[in-house]
Amino acid sequence: MNSFRAFLNSPVGPKTTHFWGPMANWGFVISGVLDSKKPPDAISGNMTAVLCVYSILCMRFAWMVRPRNHLLLACHASNESVQLYQLSRWLKHQRYLSQKEENVSS
Repeated sequence: MNSFRAFLNSPVGPKTTHFWGPMANWGFVISGVLDSKKPPDAISGNMTAVLCVYSILCMRFAWMVRPRNHLLLACHASNESVQLYQLSRWLKHQRYLSQKEENVSS
């Protein structure tokens, strides 16, 4: 019980934005995982690249802020992985489309 009370009252516990901010950001990760089942032509390359940059910046923030926010760091590291996977799917699809256009024009 004492450890639970210590967690509740800690600087990164559920009474702070250090807890609820990362919990809300897990929605990005869940959305990215669910989008991995969609066809690659539905992926926005620009938005995926922006989400990659956003996650990198937030990972740095989570590491530099005091107290360190490991939950936010884990959330954005996961989001970075998912978004890089989505970006690779989009790039492969774009390469496939350009090769297909070359074959048709030849």
